Amino acid sequence: MEETKENLAYKGVVERLTLGITRILESMPGVVDVRFAERDPADKRSLLSWEQKNSCILPEDLRDFYLTTDGFTLTWSVKLDNECVPLGSMVINSVTRLCPLLQPVSVFSLPNAPSLADLDWEDSTERAPNHTAPHFDARSRIFELDSCGGNGKVCLVYKNCTQGVVAQQSEIWFLDRSLYWHFMTPTFTAYYRLMITHLGLPEWHYAFTPYGPSPQAKQWASLYQPLTYNCDSSPADSTDYFRNKLDPALAFKGKSKTPTPKKKQSAQCSSGGTSKAQGNIGKHSGAKR
Repeated sequence: MEETKENLAYKGVVERLTLGITRILESMPGVVDVRFAERDPADKRSLLSWEQKNSCILPEDLRDFYLTTDGFTLTWSVKLDNECVPLGSMVINSVTRLCPLLQPVSVFSLPNAPSLADLDWEDSTERAPNHTAPHFDARSRIFELDSCGGNGKVCLVYKNCTQGVVAQQSEIWFLDRSLYWHFMTPTFTAYYRLMITHLGLPEWHYAFTPYGPSPQAKQWASLYQPLTYNCDSSPADSTDYFRNKLDPALAFKGKSKTPTPKKKQSAQCSSGGTSKAQGNIGKHSGAKR
Protein backbone atom coordinates (compact mmCIF):
# COMPACT_ATOMS: atom_id res chain seq x y z
CA MET A 1 0.00 0.00 0.00
CA GLU A 2 2.77 2.43 0.88
CA GLU A 3 4.59 1.71 -2.37
CA THR A 4 1.47 2.32 -4.40
CA LYS A 5 0.88 5.62 -2.58
CA GLU A 6 4.46 6.68 -3.27
CA ASN A 7 4.11 5.76 -6.93
CA LEU A 8 0.87 7.71 -7.21
CA ALA A 9 2.45 10.69 -5.48
CA TYR A 10 5.47 10.53 -7.79
CA LYS A 11 3.23 10.32 -10.87
CA GLY A 12 1.33 13.34 -9.61
CA VAL A 13 4.55 15.36 -9.24
CA VAL A 14 5.72 14.31 -12.69
CA GLU A 15 2.31 15.20 -14.13
CA ARG A 16 2.44 18.70 -12.68
CA LEU A 17 6.09 19.20 -13.53
CA THR A 18 5.75 18.12 -17.16
CA LEU A 19 2.32 19.75 -17.58
CA GLY A 20 0.92 16.39 -18.72
CA ILE A 21 3.15 16.22 -21.79
CA THR A 22 4.18 12.62 -21.10
CA ARG A 23 0.60 11.37 -21.57
CA ILE A 24 0.26 13.39 -24.76
CA LEU A 25 3.49 12.00 -26.19
CA GLU A 26 2.60 8.41 -25.34
CA SER A 27 -0.72 8.78 -27.15
CA MET A 28 0.89 10.03 -30.37
CA PRO A 29 1.33 7.54 -33.22
CA GLY A 30 4.85 6.24 -33.63
CA VAL A 31 6.16 7.74 -30.37
CA VAL A 32 8.00 5.26 -28.15
CA ASP A 33 10.40 5.27 -25.21
CA VAL A 34 9.21 8.40 -23.41
CA ARG A 35 11.66 8.87 -20.56
CA PHE A 36 11.65 11.38 -17.73
CA ALA A 37 14.74 11.49 -15.51
CA GLU A 38 13.77 11.72 -11.85
CA ARG A 39 15.93 14.14 -9.86
CA ASP A 40 15.96 15.24 -6.26
CA PRO A 41 15.37 18.89 -5.38
CA ALA A 42 18.39 21.14 -5.03
CA ASP A 43 19.15 22.35 -1.54
CA LYS A 44 19.16 26.03 -0.69
CA ARG A 45 22.83 25.92 0.21
CA SER A 46 23.84 25.06 -3.38
CA LEU A 47 21.66 27.88 -4.72
CA LEU A 48 23.22 30.41 -2.35
CA SER A 49 26.67 29.13 -3.22
CA TRP A 50 25.97 29.61 -6.93
CA GLU A 51 24.72 33.16 -6.39
CA GLN A 52 27.76 34.13 -4.32
CA LYS A 53 30.19 32.55 -6.76
CA ASN A 54 28.72 34.25 -9.86
CA SER A 55 27.52 37.53 -8.25
CA CYS A 56 24.03 36.98 -9.66
CA ILE A 57 20.62 36.51 -8.07
CA LEU A 58 18.63 33.63 -9.51
CA PRO A 59 15.17 34.66 -10.73
CA GLU A 60 12.40 33.59 -8.40
CA ASP A 61 10.75 31.19 -10.84
CA LEU A 62 14.04 29.46 -11.62
CA ARG A 63 14.82 29.20 -7.93
CA ASP A 64 11.45 27.55 -7.29
CA PHE A 65 12.11 25.20 -10.18
CA TYR A 66 15.44 24.07 -8.71
CA LEU A 67 13.84 23.63 -5.31
CA THR A 68 11.41 21.22 -6.99
CA THR A 69 13.88 19.34 -9.17
CA ASP A 70 17.60 19.88 -9.73
CA GLY A 71 17.40 20.01 -13.50
CA PHE A 72 15.04 18.55 -16.08
CA THR A 73 15.49 15.87 -18.75
CA LEU A 74 12.70 14.39 -20.86
CA THR A 75 13.43 12.47 -24.06
CA TRP A 76 11.32 10.52 -26.53
CA SER A 77 11.87 8.55 -29.71
CA VAL A 78 9.95 7.48 -32.80
CA LYS A 79 9.75 4.07 -34.42
CA LEU A 80 10.96 3.99 -38.03
CA ASP A 81 11.46 0.69 -39.84
CA ASN A 82 11.39 -1.26 -36.58
CA GLU A 83 14.12 0.99 -35.13
CA CYS A 84 13.85 3.56 -32.34
CA VAL A 85 15.19 6.92 -33.50
CA PRO A 86 15.77 9.57 -30.78
CA LEU A 87 13.85 12.72 -31.67
CA GLY A 88 12.61 14.94 -28.83
CA SER A 89 14.78 16.28 -26.04
CA MET A 90 13.89 18.75 -23.27
CA VAL A 91 16.79 19.67 -21.00
CA ILE A 92 17.36 22.18 -18.20
CA ASN A 93 20.83 21.97 -16.68
CA SER A 94 21.19 21.39 -12.95
CA VAL A 95 22.63 24.05 -10.66
CA THR A 96 26.10 22.51 -10.80
CA ARG A 97 25.99 22.55 -14.61
CA LEU A 98 24.67 26.11 -14.82
CA CYS A 99 28.14 27.24 -15.81
CA PRO A 100 29.27 30.55 -17.35
CA LEU A 101 29.41 30.52 -21.12
CA LEU A 102 32.58 32.60 -21.03
CA GLN A 103 35.20 30.79 -19.02
CA PRO A 104 38.03 32.83 -17.46
CA VAL A 105 41.10 33.22 -19.62
CA SER A 106 43.77 30.67 -18.81
CA VAL A 107 47.24 31.76 -17.80
CA PHE A 108 48.72 29.48 -20.44
CA SER A 109 46.71 30.94 -23.34
CA LEU A 110 48.37 33.11 -25.95
CA PRO A 111 48.11 36.88 -25.34
CA ASN A 112 46.73 37.58 -28.83
CA ALA A 113 44.48 34.54 -29.01
CA PRO A 114 40.99 35.36 -30.40
CA SER A 115 38.00 35.17 -28.08
CA LEU A 116 34.24 35.64 -28.23
CA ALA A 117 34.68 39.25 -27.11
CA ASP A 118 36.15 39.98 -30.55
CA LEU A 119 32.72 39.36 -32.06
CA ASP A 120 31.11 42.31 -30.28
CA TRP A 121 30.26 45.49 -32.12
CA GLU A 122 28.58 48.62 -30.86
CA ASP A 123 25.51 48.46 -33.10
CA SER A 124 23.67 45.27 -32.09
CA THR A 125 20.33 46.12 -33.69
CA GLU A 126 21.01 43.77 -36.61
CA ARG A 127 21.30 40.82 -34.21
CA ALA A 128 18.22 41.62 -32.09
CA PRO A 129 16.15 44.45 -33.62
CA ASN A 130 13.74 44.82 -30.68
CA HIS A 131 16.16 44.08 -27.82
CA THR A 132 19.70 44.95 -26.90
CA ALA A 133 21.76 41.85 -27.58
CA PRO A 134 24.07 40.49 -24.88
CA HIS A 135 27.80 41.08 -25.03
CA PHE A 136 30.56 38.53 -24.77
CA ASP A 137 32.63 40.74 -22.48
CA ALA A 138 32.19 41.80 -18.85
CA ARG A 139 29.04 43.80 -19.66
CA SER A 140 26.99 40.58 -19.63
CA ARG A 141 26.99 37.45 -17.48
CA ILE A 142 25.86 34.43 -19.47
CA PHE A 143 25.04 30.95 -18.13
CA GLU A 144 24.14 27.89 -20.19
CA LEU A 145 20.74 26.32 -19.54
CA ASP A 146 20.71 23.89 -22.47
CA SER A 147 23.28 22.93 -25.11
CA CYS A 148 20.47 22.00 -27.57
CA GLY A 149 22.34 18.94 -28.81
CA GLY A 150 25.00 21.06 -30.52
CA ASN A 151 22.51 23.18 -32.47
CA GLY A 152 23.02 26.25 -30.28
CA LYS A 153 22.76 27.24 -26.64
CA VAL A 154 19.91 28.50 -24.48
CA CYS A 155 21.35 30.93 -21.96
CA LEU A 156 20.34 32.75 -18.82
CA VAL A 157 21.63 36.26 -19.49
CA TYR A 158 22.28 39.17 -17.12
CA LYS A 159 22.90 42.38 -19.07
CA ASN A 160 24.36 45.79 -18.12
CA CYS A 161 26.55 44.24 -15.44
CA THR A 162 29.11 46.15 -13.40
CA GLN A 163 32.14 44.60 -11.79
CA GLY A 164 31.62 44.12 -8.08
CA VAL A 165 27.83 44.65 -8.29
CA VAL A 166 25.37 41.76 -7.93
CA ALA A 167 23.21 41.35 -11.06
CA GLN A 168 19.48 40.77 -10.55
CA GLN A 169 17.59 41.17 -13.86
CA SER A 170 17.83 38.23 -16.26
CA GLU A 171 16.41 37.11 -19.61
CA ILE A 172 16.43 33.96 -21.73
CA TRP A 173 18.34 34.19 -25.02
CA PHE A 174 19.26 31.71 -27.73
CA LEU A 175 22.76 31.67 -29.23
CA ASP A 176 22.76 29.93 -32.60
CA ARG A 177 25.66 28.12 -34.23
CA SER A 178 26.77 31.25 -36.07
CA LEU A 179 27.10 33.03 -32.68
CA TYR A 180 24.13 35.35 -33.25
CA TRP A 181 21.87 36.21 -30.32
CA HIS A 182 18.08 35.80 -30.48
CA PHE A 183 15.74 36.94 -27.73
CA MET A 184 13.34 34.27 -26.51
CA THR A 185 11.49 35.14 -23.29
CA PRO A 186 11.80 37.62 -20.41
CA THR A 187 11.27 34.93 -17.75
CA PHE A 188 12.24 31.31 -17.20
CA THR A 189 8.60 30.26 -16.77
CA ALA A 190 7.73 31.53 -20.24
CA TYR A 191 10.66 29.62 -21.73
CA TYR A 192 9.72 26.46 -19.85
CA ARG A 193 6.22 26.59 -21.31
CA LEU A 194 7.65 27.11 -24.80
CA MET A 195 9.90 24.09 -24.38
CA ILE A 196 6.97 21.91 -23.32
CA THR A 197 4.73 23.27 -26.09
CA HIS A 198 7.32 22.53 -28.79
CA LEU A 199 7.76 18.97 -27.42
CA GLY A 200 11.53 19.34 -27.50
CA LEU A 201 11.58 18.78 -31.27
CA PRO A 202 14.90 19.23 -33.10
CA GLU A 203 15.86 22.85 -33.80
CA TRP A 204 12.63 24.25 -32.36
CA HIS A 205 14.59 27.21 -31.03
CA TYR A 206 15.27 28.32 -34.61
CA ALA A 207 11.58 29.16 -34.97
CA PHE A 208 12.50 32.34 -33.07
CA THR A 209 15.21 33.29 -35.57
CA PRO A 210 14.77 35.15 -38.86
CA TYR A 211 15.84 32.11 -40.91
CA GLY A 212 13.93 29.37 -39.09
CA PRO A 213 14.73 25.65 -38.68
CA SER A 214 15.97 23.30 -41.37
CA PRO A 215 13.53 21.64 -43.81
CA GLN A 216 13.88 18.29 -42.02
CA ALA A 217 13.03 19.90 -38.67
CA LYS A 218 10.00 21.55 -40.28
CA GLN A 219 8.77 18.15 -41.44
CA TRP A 220 9.01 16.74 -37.91
CA ALA A 221 7.20 19.80 -36.55
CA SER A 222 4.37 19.51 -39.07
CA LEU A 223 3.99 15.83 -38.16
CA TYR A 224 4.04 16.01 -34.36
CA GLN A 225 3.11 19.63 -33.75
CA PRO A 226 0.36 20.42 -36.26
CA LEU A 227 -1.66 22.69 -33.96
CA THR A 228 1.09 25.17 -33.15
CA TYR A 229 3.18 24.77 -36.31
CA ASN A 230 2.31 27.03 -39.22
CA CYS A 231 4.72 27.27 -42.11
CA ASP A 232 3.09 30.48 -43.39
CA SER A 233 3.90 32.40 -40.22
CA SER A 234 7.53 31.31 -40.09
CA PRO A 235 9.91 34.27 -39.88
CA ALA A 236 12.12 32.62 -42.48
CA ASP A 237 9.36 32.86 -45.11
CA SER A 238 8.85 36.59 -44.71
CA THR A 239 10.31 39.05 -47.18
CA ASP A 240 12.55 40.64 -44.55
CA TYR A 241 14.57 37.51 -43.89
CA PHE A 242 18.07 37.40 -42.50
CA ARG A 243 20.81 37.88 -45.00
CA ASN A 244 24.54 38.48 -44.88
CA LYS A 245 25.01 42.08 -45.94
CA LEU A 246 28.14 42.73 -48.00
CA ASP A 247 29.10 45.93 -49.79
CA PRO A 248 31.47 44.99 -52.65
CA ALA A 249 32.56 48.61 -53.07
CA LEU A 250 33.95 48.62 -49.54
CA ALA A 251 35.15 45.02 -49.38
CA PHE A 252 37.18 45.23 -52.60
CA LYS A 253 38.09 48.90 -52.48
CA GLY A 254 41.82 48.26 -52.51
CA LYS A 255 41.60 46.15 -55.67
CA SER A 256 39.58 48.57 -57.76
CA LYS A 257 41.41 50.40 -60.59
CA THR A 258 40.47 53.45 -62.57
CA PRO A 259 39.32 52.33 -66.01
CA THR A 260 41.39 53.51 -68.97
CA PRO A 261 39.45 55.29 -71.74
CA LYS A 262 40.23 52.69 -74.39
CA LYS A 263 37.09 53.29 -76.40
CA LYS A 264 37.86 56.97 -76.88
CA GLN A 265 41.35 56.22 -78.18
CA SER A 266 40.02 53.63 -80.56
CA ALA A 267 37.44 56.11 -81.74
CA GLN A 268 40.14 58.72 -82.35
CA CYS A 269 42.28 56.21 -84.18
CA SER A 270 39.36 55.13 -86.29
CA SER A 271 38.49 58.74 -87.11
CA GLY A 272 42.13 59.46 -88.01
CA GLY A 273 42.28 56.38 -90.18
CA THR A 274 39.16 57.37 -92.06
CA SER A 275 40.51 60.89 -92.69
CA LYS A 276 43.77 59.45 -94.07
CA ALA A 277 41.83 57.05 -96.23
CA GLN A 278 39.76 59.89 -97.59
CA GLY A 279 42.96 61.85 -98.37
CA ASN A 280 44.45 58.91 -100.23
CA ILE A 281 41.29 58.49 -102.23
CA GLY A 282 41.46 62.16 -103.20
CA LYS A 283 45.07 61.82 -104.36
CA HIS A 284 44.30 58.80 -106.51
CA SER A 285 41.32 60.48 -108.06
CA GLY A 286 43.41 63.59 -108.81
CA ALA A 287 46.11 61.53 -110.51
CA LYS A 288 43.59 59.89 -112.79
CA ARG A 289 42.24 63.22 -113.88
